[in-house]
Amino acid sequence: MESTKTIANNKKAFHDFFILEKYEAGIALAGTEVKSLRQGRVNLKDSWCSIVKGELFVNGMHISPYEHANIWGKDPMRVRKLLMHKREINKLFGTLQQQGLSLIPLSVYFKGSMVKLELGLCKGKKLYDKREDAAKKSAKRDIDRAMKEQNR
Repeated sequence: MESTKTIANNKKAFHDFFILEKYEAGIALAGTEVKSLRQGRVNLKDSWCSIVKGELFVNGMHISPYEHANIWGKDPMRVRKLLMHKREINKLFGTLQQQGLSLIPLSVYFKGSMVKLELGLCKGKKLYDKREDAAKKSAKRDIDRAMKEQNR
């Protein structure tokens, strides 16, 4: 059994979208980018995925340059290719076209020695949905706090 070590999560995605399905994809990286990931220097906040000519790419993912790399390092905001089976990509493409959904990176993690990206098939939340989620979270926090006080 391979161990997984989470590098970064996209908290904004859980706030802005309903996650309908989750997928796992590999990612094509340069050596210095992997070293930078090992240090946890990645930002998924405004990233999204696109399918171009049957290939899956992640846009807007920032991997900070590795400080011990040479001067010809890779661009931190470059578009990176994701690795999935052609069959899965075609299925995703069909779903995205029909229902108007988005493909958003949710987290980056190491699975063994490989870097993986968890993708979410997402539907955007409206403002009232965000308010409703915030109210539920606040109510749960209040209940937990009351239970803790009662148990003392």
